Amino acid sequence: MNRIAVTHRGGDAFAVAVGDQRFTMDQPHAEGGGDTGPTPVEVFVAALAGCVAHYAHRYLARHRLAHDGLTVETDFAMSPDPPARVQSVRMRIALPEELTEARRKALLAVVDHCTVHNSLRSPPDVRIDVDTETPAR
Repeated sequence: MNRIAVTHRGGDAFAVAVGDQRFTMDQPHAEGGGDTGPTPVEVFVAALAGCVAHYAHRYLARHRLAHDGLTVETDFAMSPDPPARVQSVRMRIALPEELTEARRKALLAVVDHCTVHNSLRSPPDVRIDVDTETPAR
């Protein structure tokens, strides 16, 4: 299994270690946090947008189509009902140039099957254990 470590850093801030990469997750000031990084929900939605962007880029590059400046803009809404969760996500792929209708449909078919989106369609088995030992570093 791949390993990611999330370690409390004070207040609502957590350091996230993914391989050699590091970033901070926090809560906004309005929620009592320090606003030093995105929230876990924002990271979740950003992972979906990043996956779509990656698949779109690979498709465009493979077909020698313009991809510099490719942007995936994402809006999401939280459910007003319990349990707390993301209710909807809307993404827009902004391309540097127009595609034919056939290429546009093909691109949508490709990005619709990015790994993160597939994981939402067929949720993984999630198990949470509680342990008092210090995690391996």
